[in-house]
Amino acid sequence: QVQLVESGGGLVQAGGSLRLSCAASGRTFSSYAMGWFRQAPGKEREFVAAISRSGGSTYYADAVQGRFTISRDNAKKMVDLQMNSLKPEDTAVYYCAADLRFGGPSRVINSYDYWGQGTQVTVSS
Repeated sequence: QVQLVESGGGLVQAGGSLRLSCAASGRTFSSYAMGWFRQAPGKEREFVAAISRSGGSTYYADAVQGRFTISRDNAKKMVDLQMNSLKPEDTAVYYCAADLRFGGPSRVINSYDYWGQGTQVTVSS
């Protein structure tokens, strides 16, 4: 079992920055990959970023490449998403998720086993 709790969402103007955090508990944190997804109103949940167990490999959606950075601290059991140069189209509920498969992380939503409750990010123009 893995429990995930996101924090750090809020309202920011276009061009601004936010840092999301996800605290994990339960299973040994370094044993699974992590990802961030988002879901805008009326749209399907989509992949944002993912990071391997060790943090040595990261992956990003094209829409956020160069603006967002995913990182993890296995000692603190935390994964962060630093979001810079935010755009109104980044407005969504952001979810962290745990991928317990061997060989993760994945960009595919169905690969993830556990999800947080989500945190709202709103970017005003």
